[in-house]
Amino acid sequence: MDETIKNGCSLTISKAKKNSSGFWLSNSILPSLFAALFLVSCSSNDEKIVVDDQTLADQSLVSEWLAYGGTHYEQRFSPLEDVTTENVSELKVDWWLDLPNDVGLVSTPLVVNGVMYFTGTMNIIRAVDAVTGELLWEYNPKVGEAVAGKRQIGWVHNRGISFYMGKVFAATWDGRLFALDAETGELVWMVRTFDEDRALYITGAPKAFKGKVLIGNGGTENGPSRGFVTAYDAETGEEAWKFYIVPGNPDDGFESEAMAMAAETWTGEWWKHGGGGNAWHGFTYDPDLDVLYIGTGNGSPWNREIRSPEGGDNLFLCSIVALDPDTGEYLWHYQTVPGDTWDYNSNMDIVLADLKIDGEEVKAILHAPKNGFFYVINRVTGELISAEPFAKTTWASEIDLETGRPVEVPGSRYEENAALIMPAPWGAHSWHAMSYNQNTGLVYIPALHMGTEFSAEGIDLENWQAEEFEGGIGVNFTRNDELRDYPASLIAWDPVTQEKAWEVPQEHFWNAGTLTTAGNLVFQGRSDGMLLAYDAATGDIVWEYNAGLGISAPPITYKIDGTQYISLLVGWGGGYAGLGGLEAAGLGWAYREHTRRLITFSMNGTANMPPQPPPRVVQPIAAPEFVVDFDLAAKGEILYAKCDGCHGPDAYSGGMAPDLRESPITMSEAAFDLIVKDGGNVTMGMPAFRELSDDDLLALRHYIRHRAIVQSLE
Repeated sequence: MDETIKNGCSLTISKAKKNSSGFWLSNSILPSLFAALFLVSCSSNDEKIVVDDQTLADQSLVSEWLAYGGTHYEQRFSPLEDVTTENVSELKVDWWLDLPNDVGLVSTPLVVNGVMYFTGTMNIIRAVDAVTGELLWEYNPKVGEAVAGKRQIGWVHNRGISFYMGKVFAATWDGRLFALDAETGELVWMVRTFDEDRALYITGAPKAFKGKVLIGNGGTENGPSRGFVTAYDAETGEEAWKFYIVPGNPDDGFESEAMAMAAETWTGEWWKHGGGGNAWHGFTYDPDLDVLYIGTGNGSPWNREIRSPEGGDNLFLCSIVALDPDTGEYLWHYQTVPGDTWDYNSNMDIVLADLKIDGEEVKAILHAPKNGFFYVINRVTGELISAEPFAKTTWASEIDLETGRPVEVPGSRYEENAALIMPAPWGAHSWHAMSYNQNTGLVYIPALHMGTEFSAEGIDLENWQAEEFEGGIGVNFTRNDELRDYPASLIAWDPVTQEKAWEVPQEHFWNAGTLTTAGNLVFQGRSDGMLLAYDAATGDIVWEYNAGLGISAPPITYKIDGTQYISLLVGWGGGYAGLGGLEAAGLGWAYREHTRRLITFSMNGTANMPPQPPPRVVQPIAAPEFVVDFDLAAKGEILYAKCDGCHGPDAYSGGMAPDLRESPITMSEAAFDLIVKDGGNVTMGMPAFRELSDDDLLALRHYIRHRAIVQSLE
């Protein structure tokens, strides 16, 4: 296909037809075959692209990045080949945009008709010129004001947005979904997706398809949570349908036959614990089959002995569930972890690809969830084709291809004794995007390698109960790295042979998602601030750039006026920036020490971007006048559990929020009370804990100062 065809033509996708078994099939074929048959409709480059399902399924577009994964197929593959392994060394900064008020940036930007859209801290949406970086408009949903004075749980970051028929769709962590006019940034509609008194939050990107927008939520660990996803009309915001992921109380009746079926796989009074399954990421629409796939979450609580004491698979936890996109009706499912008890959710990417396996063309799902196995699934039937471990797994030895079930290692469920398990709850692959290169046939996985010791010792399994906003997981776990060789790696995986093509070990944990291109390249940012390009066939590093700050967001690429651009948000964030503790703090990305940025590269780049300050490891301040009461500090340690998700375990901040060991605010009773209890910094994402008493606040201050003293001596 020549350059004119790739830049100026959109493929014609024939209307889908429904077969006798009830599944939607398409007459469409691969883009290359379309081009060969001249089934293209050409338009002037001056004409604006209408982003609908046909456009979102067009894998030949190079001027745009229309969806979270590039297209409906979620491959994060670009047919662009201007930048290659031979010339990538010429990439330089073309333009940048400083984002001084932002903190964690983990979002995938979109590019539509020359405009780049992205979400920043506190769910602020911005539109900028994709060639110059000029800010065009900004929309602030004012999350801080919305949650002021209310109980809440959540994160200040979000992974992305969606674009459809002239609208930008985004969600706030306090549970609102909204649509903006893409040209003006004006609000079109806004709806609340869950009650404000629920300990839920949203960190994932909405998914737009077929005139609807889908959204889920997180919160499995924050109280008795029953997962669900909801589809809304893209034009009006009216609810179209809702699908519950786990069954509720049988006495209330079941919402569908699927829930009645799922209830057969649960035991005890699971509904008192919610059950879990929250779908916070991993939504894919299949334009060939007209099917929607959702990746579902782990159990609430984690320990199955509590929520389902007599066992059971606990559908639809840790599954890929196929739904009718028009009605939300259940079609089929594949469960990766029956009876999950390790937090091995399947909220990771659901990538669609057509593979040749044993001489036959297969419409496949490629899926690498937390549990460490790579799955190839027939997306027409939901049948497992193959599954092999891509990382070290000690909870299961293999996946039985006859039954599709894991062969669990005896004792891994920690019923009687502690068990050393890999992967850890962080997963062998988290939400950081993997990509699939149509030319190499390889999948590029940002893999994680960490172990955890699980134990139920000391837990009252019969009477344990989580409370809303207090949360709990029903198991003890501590990090254990005895079994790992390195913290992380970039893995190139062959989904047909189910073998590793190459692997690059990495020194630090929590590296970002990947982008791959027809230029035989794989791009990935790392937590140490390096952005690298690899040879997609060999894994050799062919270009690197020091962005000066940990990278948690995946890059994208697009082409305008003959120039290919590579762009990404640079701003250390995500769960590990809050919960990573001492190791995350050691990276040196101290809170607000470094300016967050949107950086765009090209071969013609000449921008002189100011350097960042060097990494800085926090040094606790000395305060000899503050005499620590160790009894109060012990009480404060218990209360600090409310704080460690952002300020870090043991008061080691990974950069998500201020490191309290060096904060002078802890010295002042009035200042501390104003922020912690009264919500003085709520607009910056610091919630108000109005339930804390004066004694509680004093105990917290003594605990923080105790940690400062201890850590200054370490």
